[in-house]
Amino acid sequence: MPITLWRDLRAATLAGDAAWGAIDNACLVVQGDRLAWVGPLPELPREWASRVNDEVHLHNAWVTPGLVDCHTHLVYGGTRAHEHELRLQGVSYEQIARAGGGIRSTVAATRHSIESHLLKHAQRRLAQLKADGVTTVEIKSGYGLDLAHERKMLRVARHLASHGVDVRSTYLALHAVPPEFDGNADGYTEAACQWLDTLHAEGLVDAVDAFCERIGFTPGQVTRLFQHAEGLGLPVKLHAEQLSDQGGAALAAEFGALSADHLEWLSEAGIQAMAQAGTVAVLLPGAYLTLKDTHLPPVAALRAAGVPMAVATDHNPGSSPALSLTLMMNLACTLFGLTPEEALRGCTHVAAKALGLHDRGRLQKGLRADFCAWDVEHPRELSYWLGHRPLLERVHAGRADGRLPA
Repeated sequence: MPITLWRDLRAATLAGDAAWGAIDNACLVVQGDRLAWVGPLPELPREWASRVNDEVHLHNAWVTPGLVDCHTHLVYGGTRAHEHELRLQGVSYEQIARAGGGIRSTVAATRHSIESHLLKHAQRRLAQLKADGVTTVEIKSGYGLDLAHERKMLRVARHLASHGVDVRSTYLALHAVPPEFDGNADGYTEAACQWLDTLHAEGLVDAVDAFCERIGFTPGQVTRLFQHAEGLGLPVKLHAEQLSDQGGAALAAEFGALSADHLEWLSEAGIQAMAQAGTVAVLLPGAYLTLKDTHLPPVAALRAAGVPMAVATDHNPGSSPALSLTLMMNLACTLFGLTPEEALRGCTHVAAKALGLHDRGRLQKGLRADFCAWDVEHPRELSYWLGHRPLLERVHAGRADGRLPA
């Protein structure tokens, strides 16, 4: 198996006790898709130095773990730019949704789109995330809202995994009630449980999500779906406390959820439940900005309770048309009060934890060789720039994109 030495670099390993897990004059030994050794170059063991097949010199660039976008809705049809214009005129997201817009309008466009069309546009969006350093991405369904179209979305998500990135696919049928189930959310919930059986059997589902909100689904309906997912051995996560406090985070914690996401209206009881369950708080500043929200998620209280905080794009056509995870890092710092180091951790190993993945997100021996080289003076710059992409090279499972000159 070929062994590559990445050398002449500074590493933000995010491991150990030092700030950023920083190592000067560092090197990485990559064997296959794993990191075989990480540390200062002068301390490289002879056993590895003698076996190296290739060397890559990074000329003192900073290297971090590959970025993980743990909450996206990357597959969909159409756009909702007209709703953005309405919101600028003072119409709220909730008002638009109740008038038949919002998620339902994207459902109509997605149902109308053939699979190849969805794939083509999702590939373009994914390319933007990869150019920002993303090596793992979660993609939710939830714009099909029937068996055939949920399957179509999940199939596209699975196909995207062949494009040099790991994809985790999440079943989000409880995103909105489709027109054919108007006035019958309970009946729709039962149908969604049945579809989950089929899609799980087809190998299309890694986790289950729901939208617990006044314009979404009640805690009782979410409980029904989560019980069904639990019976199938599938982990759960939840869109919780975005527009109001429905007790969703505490409910998610009862099921040992991987994450609860949004959390602008999260209560102290919800924070304590998440802390006890080990549930990750996923912060989504793109939606907060786009919807012009003013109710901040309780970051200081989450930090004090020891709840790990991830950051994601929440890319979707309605409330967060964001395609830059580093921009979300900036917003998480400037809007929510994260430190630059917290933001980077939130887009690496904490985001991986939010997906149930423990083999990535740090630069450590034995973990996956997912990492990025950056043209920056310090990794804090990753949450500093607006619109600048300083990525030099992206390595996924030991394979480089080839951005560096030969």
